[in-house]
Amino acid sequence: MKYIATFYSHFGAIRFKREAPEGVINIELRPVPRDLSSSCGTSASFDASECFTFTEDPTEEIEQIVAVTEGGYTTIYESPNK
Repeated sequence: MKYIATFYSHFGAIRFKREAPEGVINIELRPVPRDLSSSCGTSASFDASECFTFTEDPTEEIEQIVAVTEGGYTTIYESPNK
């Protein structure tokens, strides 16, 4: 399944790619899709299983993580700082 993570800073996106959570594969950094907002303009598109969960961001750099669906996006994680 495809997911997109947005970040508060470009550094956060790079750090996510370098220190990806277990089960996250095929990470590509790219511009944030227009339908999603972001503070820095960089997102990470990645693959993970459908049962992928993300409950805590130890870096405090992730703004949100969404699952890419046929109808758009489904939020699976949203920063408490948002």
